[in-house]
This record gives sequence, C-alpha cells and structure tokens, in this order.
Amino acid sequence: MTAEMIEEKARAAAWFRQLRDQIVAAFEGLEGSHSEGPFSDMEPGRFEVTQTKRTSDDGSDAGGGLMSVMRGGRVFEKVGVNISEVYGTLGDRAQAAMAARKGIPGMKDDPRFWASGISLVAHMRNPHVPAVHMNTRMFWTPHAWWFGGGSDLNPCIEYGEDTAHFHATQKQHLDPHGEDQYPRLKAWADEYFYIPHRKRARGVGGIFMDDQNSGDWAADFALTQDIGRAFLPAFVPLVEKRRVQDFDEAAKDAQLIHRGLYAEYNLVYDRGTKFGLETGHDANAVLMSLPPLAKWV
Repeated sequence: MTAEMIEEKARAAAWFRQLRDQIVAAFEGLEGSHSEGPFSDMEPGRFEVTQTKRTSDDGSDAGGGLMSVMRGGRVFEKVGVNISEVYGTLGDRAQAAMAARKGIPGMKDDPRFWASGISLVAHMRNPHVPAVHMNTRMFWTPHAWWFGGGSDLNPCIEYGEDTAHFHATQKQHLDPHGEDQYPRLKAWADEYFYIPHRKRARGVGGIFMDDQNSGDWAADFALTQDIGRAFLPAFVPLVEKRRVQDFDEAAKDAQLIHRGLYAEYNLVYDRGTKFGLETGHDANAVLMSLPPLAKWV
C-alpha cells in the first residue's frame, strides 16, 4: 500500500467522523428545541455512545467504530448514527460476492480489505415526520478502491413539497460535480431501494451510488463528501415543519406498517447489512437500522 493511499484512507475516515459529529449535534439540537406539539412535554433525547470492536477469526484486532443511538426521544423514537473503520481479510462468501458483483480478479489470492463509513437511520415519533436513511463509505482492497452511499426519504405519509425539497437539496449539492450526477444517482436509488416481493419502492427515493471509482480519488471523495453535506439541509427543515403536527391512530398505524416494509428491505436486500454480518462486525451496530416497533397486516 502506498503512502498516498494510507493518507487518503485516513482523510476519508476523519471525514466520516466529522460528519457524524455534525449530525449528532444537529439531532440533539432538534430534541432540545421541540417546545410545542406532540411529545414536547417529554424529556429531550440524548445519544448513548458505545465503542464497537471487530475481531478476526484468529481473535486479533480488526477495527471497530462508534455506535451512537438515541431511543425514546421526543422527536426521534429511535435513531442510530454509526461510524466504523474495519480491516482484515474477507471470508470465502464475502470474497465470492465481491468478485462476482464487482468483477475484481485476485480476491482469493489476496483477500485483504479496509472499509470506513458512516451509516444513519432515523425512525421518528410523529408519523408526519419521515423516516430517513443515509450512508457514505470508502472500501479498499489491494485490487481496487471505491466509494458508495447516498440518502433516501421514507415517509409513511407523503407530502409532495417535502419530497421536492429533499430531492432539490441533493441536486443542488451534486450539480457542481456535473449536471449528470443527480439524475444518475437518483435513478440508481430508485432501482436500489425497490422491494421486489412487494412490487414497490421503500420510500420516495433520493440518491445512491456504489462502486464509484472514476480513477480520480480526490474527485470521487469530494462527491462523497457533498452527498454527506446535503443530508442535514435536506432533512432537518422537514423535521422542524412536521414535528408539531397532531396525528391520529390511523396515522400511527400507517407508520408502523411502513416500518415493517423498511425492516423487510433491510433484512432481505440491503448490501450493507449483509456485508456487516458476513464480515463479523458488531451485530447490534449492523442491525441498529431496524425500527423499535413495527406492524404487519
């Protein structure tokens, strides 16, 4: 591994940590500022932070991260903001999946890997406030490196103006990287966050990319950073607008049913869930995306 790649990996991991800190502060700020409307008489929620560790098959250190979870807040019923930096060697199943999906030769001969990223899922108290997901990551092997990630909105009660704001904010952040980027990543999200057995999308979409390697590491990292930077201005105004709305039992029921849809997707299709479990990362951190309560009909 070159000195340049060592520095690039350190820069990426530091960025994911910085983004995590910004989001945690913003979410705790939303809890503290919720002074009217449903649940405003509750105590504001705060994140509980736990260090996670990953060990290799032989018991040696293989990295870890921070799991930051808020439960029972007055705005956020459950939200997790995790960062990780893990490394080691890929097992046979992960090697085969990586080689098949990404077309990387030589994985069996040299299965070393390094990965770092941020992963966020928020399930909200008020059913008028949309659930949301965001992650960005960098992955390295001796054979290739790439970036991935995105964010998508998952309302159980859709408001057209909220969807429009979420998408417009992402487009604004992606346009400096080329006006083709937002349409490309939006179409990718529409395809990726689709649930075949339900024949419907998980939510109202967003942006998503994987295997991003243009050959220019700095350009791809800058794109990844702006995907992360778009998140708070795309999401926070929606929370501030909808958290004060009253709701009835029908709205809460719709929220619980939609959460069931979310859980199905994450357990059956999500690549990050599969990769985290197959590579031995902390199961609680991998599965923090699951909602606290859900319902199936």
